[in-house]
Amino acid sequence: MTLLLLLAVLDGLAYAALVFMVAVGLTLVFGVLRVLNVAHGSFFAIGGYVAATLGGAVATTAAAPWLALPVLLVSAILVGGLLGPVVEKLLLSRIYVKDHVLQLLVTFALFMILEDVQKLIWGVQPIFQDAAVKALGPVEVGDIVYTRYQLFLLPAVAATTLLGLMWFLRRTLTGRVIVAVTQDREAATAMGIDAARVYMLTFTFGTMLAALGGALASPTSSLVPGAGVNMIVLSFAVVATAGLGQIEGAALTALLIGLGRSVAVYFAPEFEVVIPYLIMVAVLLVRPYGLFGSPELRRV
Repeated sequence: MTLLLLLAVLDGLAYAALVFMVAVGLTLVFGVLRVLNVAHGSFFAIGGYVAATLGGAVATTAAAPWLALPVLLVSAILVGGLLGPVVEKLLLSRIYVKDHVLQLLVTFALFMILEDVQKLIWGVQPIFQDAAVKALGPVEVGDIVYTRYQLFLLPAVAATTLLGLMWFLRRTLTGRVIVAVTQDREAATAMGIDAARVYMLTFTFGTMLAALGGALASPTSSLVPGAGVNMIVLSFAVVATAGLGQIEGAALTALLIGLGRSVAVYFAPEFEVVIPYLIMVAVLLVRPYGLFGSPELRRV
């Protein structure tokens, strides 16, 4: 019983870290651009596919095994840097002032297109590449043999991302510019801030975070068509439970949902799928704006 509970906690922390990486990108984009981007899940999946492809290429060469680790970050940068500016410039910039329903429909259409693109490029067979996990090796936690990748790397990356975002938005000039645009785009523009550039940079960074989540997930789970669907739905649950635009709240909510799901896997597997959404419904019934939200959106 004790070992099962410990294993559930370890799995929950690792899973929460992955969910947070995607959810924080989603809430960052919404906090600044005011767009609920359904296609965010596709960026997660593409990041995973690119990481698995590059990781496989590294694994088949004589390169050092540890090179599989920086490949994960490189994959996220490639996906975010290539897709982010293109999608923002050609698509999202045209719907910023449109109704949220239209924004959802447009980004959902993009999601469906990107799903087909994934099938055209990588096919429909599962893809798995665990070179990064093997590079770090296993570790014993009590009587449990666990991977260093899930125990140390995933939580460390998530914590670094959270602290880095908090510092960047509150302590740097660029971060304060982003907050200014979030609060009042017209006033910020009148002061000489290039709001369009802020939007593009924010969306690109949010795309990188989603792709990094996929890249980090690729060494521990097989990539199959539809991988982005599960993650975007779960990310929406995290964002809604925390409150739209809440970065710190997204971290705590991802932890709550990750642990809840993991405990269900070991002790009540029939509830695994519904636990995150039961948590969301329970919170929204009491606090319709989320655990950390308010009737008015706060700044990022």
